Amino acid sequence: MEKKNIFYAQSGGVTAVINASACGLIETAKKNKHHFGKIYAGKDGILGALHENLIDLSKENLKSIRGLRYTPGGAFGSCRYKLKSLEDNKAEYQRLIEVFKAHNIGYFFYNGGNDSQDTAHKVSLISKEMDYPLTCIGIPKTIDNDLAFTDNCPGFGSVAKYVAVSIREAGMDVASMASSSTKVFILEVMGRHTGWIASAAGLASEYAGAPPHLILFPEIFFNEENFLVKVASCVKKYGYCTIVVSEGTKNKNGEFLSEAGLKDAFGHAQLGGVAPVIAQIIKTNLNLKYHWAVADYLQRSARHIASKVDVEQAYALGQAAIQFALKGKTGVMPTIIRTSNKPYRWKIGEAPLEKVANQEKHLPRKYITEDGFHITNACRNYLRPLITGEDYPPYKNGLPDYVKLKNKLVLKKLSKFNKTSSKENKTVTIVDS
Repeated sequence: MEKKNIFYAQSGGVTAVINASACGLIETAKKNKHHFGKIYAGKDGILGALHENLIDLSKENLKSIRGLRYTPGGAFGSCRYKLKSLEDNKAEYQRLIEVFKAHNIGYFFYNGGNDSQDTAHKVSLISKEMDYPLTCIGIPKTIDNDLAFTDNCPGFGSVAKYVAVSIREAGMDVASMASSSTKVFILEVMGRHTGWIASAAGLASEYAGAPPHLILFPEIFFNEENFLVKVASCVKKYGYCTIVVSEGTKNKNGEFLSEAGLKDAFGHAQLGGVAPVIAQIIKTNLNLKYHWAVADYLQRSARHIASKVDVEQAYALGQAAIQFALKGKTGVMPTIIRTSNKPYRWKIGEAPLEKVANQEKHLPRKYITEDGFHITNACRNYLRPLITGEDYPPYKNGLPDYVKLKNKLVLKKLSKFNKTSSKENKTVTIVDS
């Protein structure tokens, strides 16, 4: 009987360690070559399957594959592309099955966050409906740490470490000049609906008066009056004030403080930068000199300062996905289960995709101080183990020596994909990339 091939793809915003999950999956699959056929990666996520742009990983040498463990970004390309519901349009799902049939793919591994786990679940459903045997397994990834049913998510530990280090170092800079220059520094971090990343900045504050002095969370509605009182008090007491604000901070009406009015491919609001909004509020009401910065892509791509725990967990979850497939499991996502805090211990668990899909895990209220402007000891105890340890990449000429794959595509066997929407009754041609 011919061995079935593997299809792996990366989805959504990439992280410093998503390639470590790819490394764990590929290396483990290669060790079980008696069970699996070829290993393909989708160029630019699920679009690689729709366009039939499949990367042949047999063209990569073992050293390059091993180097994925310490290389940031998405080695095969990622995408923000949300498949419609099965009821709205089956054309996309049928196309996926056609591509999988054409290339003898029997294993589908999708590495991403909430929307990506929903995609993996839908592909699992359509494969059953079309009577095409396909093992579908999701692999968790998101810096937002908002996936349900897992203690934490690969990518989060490293961005948490970056943010905590950044606000500590920036705080030392501001403190040095506060007597004659900048009084307020604002760092904007990612986190559309959840404050996990913002909370991580609180780890830098290990004694009274240490930065960050204030943290603004999406889970706590912004109260301008209370906020200004806190800022003024902080400047009076310490001579300066450092603030970390989550991009998803909202007002009392539940509206983002800064919204560009645009939406991304998943239908999420494109946020336009909340740090300058906060800065202007301070300038207008307190007339204090300020500086602000947006961590943006820097926070999620900083592999040079990655958490060792995060790297190890990312690799282990890619490895676990293959082990699940070997055991005949499908429609599931490997998870992280915390078994002990001191010492920190964890193990691999699992959760059904149908329950994980589109669920969002918020920062618990008990992790936020009563006044809503900082983190509690319970939050510190949760976060500390996740940023532990260093796992530096190799360096060359003073810079990280990251790998770049060849990403050779296999020959196509099908025609271009014409997507027909049953609701809109029109045909849209997706041009091959």
